[in-house]
Amino acid sequence: MKVHNFALNILWFLAAVTWVRSSPQGRSTSVTTTSLIIKHGYPVEEHKVQTSDGYILTMHRIPYSPNLNNNDEERPVAFLMHGLLCSSSDWVLGGPGRGLAYVLSEAGFDVWMGNARGTTYCKKHASKSALLQPFWNFSWHEIGIYDLPAMIDYTLYMTGAEDLRYIAHSQGTTAYLVLNSMIPRFKNRIRSAHLLAPVAYVENMKGPLPKLAGPVLGQPNAFVEVFGSAEFLPNTKGMELLGAVACRDESHVQVICSNVIFLIGGWNSPHLNESMLPEIMATTPAGCSINQIQHYLQEYNSGEFRQFDYGKSRNKKTYGSKKPTEYNLEAIDVPTYLYYSDNDNFVSLVDVVRLIYGLKPETLKRAYRLPYPKWNHIDFLWGIDVETIVYDVVMEDIANS
Repeated sequence: MKVHNFALNILWFLAAVTWVRSSPQGRSTSVTTTSLIIKHGYPVEEHKVQTSDGYILTMHRIPYSPNLNNNDEERPVAFLMHGLLCSSSDWVLGGPGRGLAYVLSEAGFDVWMGNARGTTYCKKHASKSALLQPFWNFSWHEIGIYDLPAMIDYTLYMTGAEDLRYIAHSQGTTAYLVLNSMIPRFKNRIRSAHLLAPVAYVENMKGPLPKLAGPVLGQPNAFVEVFGSAEFLPNTKGMELLGAVACRDESHVQVICSNVIFLIGGWNSPHLNESMLPEIMATTPAGCSINQIQHYLQEYNSGEFRQFDYGKSRNKKTYGSKKPTEYNLEAIDVPTYLYYSDNDNFVSLVDVVRLIYGLKPETLKRAYRLPYPKWNHIDFLWGIDVETIVYDVVMEDIANS
């Protein structure tokens, strides 16, 4: 019965995505990070920055809290980075008191939220069209070495701050590890890093994605990179309407909506705040490149944390070796804090422990294992009481670092 139900949910998900993609409603949603922040009564700014390889990224900023009387004072800077198939909206969906962007704002921070190339807010390039395949020739490696440097440098320039606090979830943690293992100068630009559900090694990833797609997409393959990748699961107006109708509290099929979310983030969590599902579906998934997923599946197959595998011939030209270059975790010198859980299907306890031992002891300041055995990958964003279970711990570590 469980297998049958799972198969039905897969079919429902694929049918919904097909309908959404062909919907005459268009490809954009009316629910945005900016509209959410305005709705909650906070000031908001949009900033655009161009990466050194031409991608134009949109960042969102909450410069101050309207509830504090220090609007003209210099404030410490917090930079938030989202995970795979997500966007800056993740940090404000919960609203004041629950969304991490608001928690940081109320603590006196100047809050900046990044968006990776290819997501809802970042589909422009200096010379490439997002309608054509070459635009999508990137993985999370490029997010780490191009997107994060551009956004962090811009944030520090605009604020005049010497450094910032970096807080990330899922793929945002992977990009951080890539950045700081390859570009040493950021050890002086990031005062401390706080990684929610940290993803480096994924050899023990659970769920249907690695088992079904790993044997095919996880193989070394230069074809996609040479001839062009493609967009995967963009956010649309149709998805917003689908969430509003099918995912509301009164809906008899709300459980199916939660299963769609579980396809992205993992199964069997009693902590998911299902009342948020319409808002979540309005902004998530936010799209990505197929290469990003392929890169993770390559990591699953190889058991290593390394750069994109193009196959022996192109690897030799790109890396000087038949195998991709591994990321050197010992090169990271930024004070780093990890927050992880037992029921995370994306990154297992075994893989987190491997990451812990890969970092230098003087770099790793804390590895906090949540005392909730059912806490899942997406609960770090939308779990019930996430503000007390996770964010209070993060804020304590920020204060003490």
